[in-house]
Formats: sequence, structure tokens, C-alpha cells
Amino acid sequence: MSFMPTGEELAPPNYSGDDEKWAAVLRRDPRADGVFYYSVKTTGVYCRPSCASRRAGRENVAFHGSCEAAEREGFRPCKRCRPDEASPRTRRAAAVAKACRLIESAEEAPNLDALARSAGMSRFHFHRVFKGVTGVTPKEYLAAHRAKRTRDELARSATVTDAIYAAGFGSSGRFYASSSRVLGMTPGCFRAGGEGVAIRFAVGQCSLGAIIVAATEKGICAISLGDDPEALVRDLQDRFPRAALIGADAEFERLVARVVGFVEAPGVGADLPLDVRGTAFQQRVWQALRKIPPGTTATYSEIAKRIGAPRAVRAVAHACASNGIAVAIPCHRVVRTDGSLSGYRWGTERKRALLEREAQGAPARAPRRAAGR
Repeated sequence: MSFMPTGEELAPPNYSGDDEKWAAVLRRDPRADGVFYYSVKTTGVYCRPSCASRRAGRENVAFHGSCEAAEREGFRPCKRCRPDEASPRTRRAAAVAKACRLIESAEEAPNLDALARSAGMSRFHFHRVFKGVTGVTPKEYLAAHRAKRTRDELARSATVTDAIYAAGFGSSGRFYASSSRVLGMTPGCFRAGGEGVAIRFAVGQCSLGAIIVAATEKGICAISLGDDPEALVRDLQDRFPRAALIGADAEFERLVARVVGFVEAPGVGADLPLDVRGTAFQQRVWQALRKIPPGTTATYSEIAKRIGAPRAVRAVAHACASNGIAVAIPCHRVVRTDGSLSGYRWGTERKRALLEREAQGAPARAPRRAAGR
């Protein structure tokens, strides 16, 4: 079954007509950069749609599909926005992507100074640019990468301890504190091929091919992309040969659709490689969830605004739904705009019980019977 995200925020802007292009120029829309260029008859220059120069009169403006097309008509590139060079947004994204790859390839975690030097920026400016592009700090990105390396190292290291240190964790205690969130099961069980664990899985389709999502009762243990859905299933079987793999039901397939949603999240590190975008956006949402005080709630729209992506409301909902850590990452505190409860991975009644207990200042307890079981 194919799962493709829907909703207005997943659709690219429409620049098909001159009116739409002019509107993009008026709002200096950076998303239009590279899609088209505009020239100004009275100055003889052409610009990016996002150029901050003084706006020209509409009667003096023409649109072009490329720099070459504008130059063929006798216009020269603007010295302010430099449309014939890589855009500032593209340059920042390239610098951040390079830093991400440096983190991923280094044997020892590079410090902030080393990352800033690789990007040709000051320490402070690099930290601000990195977080602005990805939504997470370099330190937080490093933590996410270490979790991925740990999964890989557990499959080939002699002991769990060897895997933890090979993945760059400074202490085993720090890793064990978050092992369920990182692996979806205990480290020993993960290394034993999932022995005694039931893993539900489903395969979907996104813009970059097939995607498989697998989860234990502790949370998601695998999300993989590839060209061949059957190959993804075989890889899951190879990773967890001793686990009981269970084809997912309709409820779990909806989770796959939500995961596809955050993979396709628009406007969040759109110029970065897919794996960087997915990790960054998910963590960005989860950080915002952790800041919601117990006994209070926030709407999906409010969370989207807090992370600087006000139009990505459904993408926020998808990231909440993909959360594998109940209560600690409190997605149960996110509600619809009208205050009503939306879906919850562990059942709407549990969500209601958690919120009621938190409002009363009492420990939360799950209801006697889980919804849908």
C-alpha cells in the first residue's frame, strides 16, 4: 500500500503565472529563488525573488526562467543578491550538510570550533546557522548520530560495552539511560537479534522510494529507505532474526503514513539531505514537546509556531505520532485547536487519563483496557 502525505503545507508554492511570481517578489519569498528570476527595465539588472533591494514598479518588471535567459535580453546580475551565484540559503545548507557529514565520519566527535572552521564561520555564527537550518544544535545532532552508530555497532561488536564506546558514548551509564528510546528494546536484546521480542512492521512509499517502519512495544526500532520493498523486509529479518515479525494492522499502517509525513516535511532544511532533515525536524518537535509544563496543553499550531515553521502543522502532527517514548516526550499534551483530543499512539483514553491526572497533580495511570484492544 502506498502512503503519500496530503495537505496544503505539503504542496510546493505555485509560480506558474506572472501574478504568482510578482506576489513572490513582493513578499521576497526565498522558496522562489532558483525557480525564476526577475529583471528591472529601469536599472538593467536582474534579481532573485528574495532580493532585498528597493522594489521596482510592476510595469518595469519581467520574469525569466534562468540567469542565461535574463542575460540574453541584456540584463546584468544584481550586485546585492548575486543571482548568478549560489544563494545564501544554499550556501548555508551546504555548509551545514558538510558539518553533518564531518560529524558522521569522524572517529572522535569534532568540537564546535572544528565544525565552525570547516564551515568558514565563527563559532557563534556557525552555531546559530546550524540550528537555524536544521532546528537542532550541533551537539543534539551528534547525539542522534551516536544513537544510529550504536545500532550499527551492536550488530558487529564483541560486547555491548564495546559497541557503546565505539559509537562515541563517553560512558555506558549515559547510554543505558536512553537505550529504549535509541533502540526500541534493551541493548542485549537488540544484539541478540531481537530474541523474544515481537516486532510489528509495515512498508509504505514516499517520494524517495520505499520506506519500512518497525516497532516493538517499547517504540520504533527501525526506519529504513530503499528502492525495493521486499529487500527492506529481508533486511529487517536479517537485523532481527530471532524476533517474531508481525505484519502490521491498519492502525500501524497509519503510523507509517505519519512517518512518511515527517520525512516529507516541507520548509525545514529543505536543501539538506533527507536523513538530516528527518532527524532534525523530529527532534525539533520533540524538544518543543518537552517544554510543555505538566497540567497544560498546546495545540499543533502553537508547536509549529514555536519551532519556527507555522505552516507545517500537519508535519508537526506526524512527528508527534512517530514519537516512540510515551510520557517522557509528552505528545499527549498536544491537542486540536478546539481543545479536543486527537489520536494518540497508545490510545485516546490513555491520553485523556494522562491529562486528567496531570491537571489534578496526581501520578498518571493507564486505563484498565487499552483502546482498540
